[in-house]
Amino acid sequence: MSVKPEICSIYKSSKRDEMYLYVRKADGFQRVPEALVEMFGKATLFGTLLLTPEKKLARADVALVLADLQEKGFYLQMPPQRENYMLDLFRPDESKYQ
Repeated sequence: MSVKPEICSIYKSSKRDEMYLYVRKADGFQRVPEALVEMFGKATLFGTLLLTPEKKLARADVALVLADLQEKGFYLQMPPQRENYMLDLFRPDESKYQ
């Protein structure tokens, strides 16, 4: 299957930091499952982008994003995994040394 360029809208989740939802601009949220919309929370438009196979994305494989947009109508970008030592940044001070 040939991957063709897509104009997509990218939304940021209100419920989870660094979670983004790419949708085909033409479809909007029509093809996004209701359960995902609920889990995602309030969607804030982050930007609109023309995706091509040559485009580079910071944390996603553009070929996979384009394939999911064509097949499912959306692509969900999950937050990056945090290393264990980085979790100390999110703990109260006293729990770091227990």
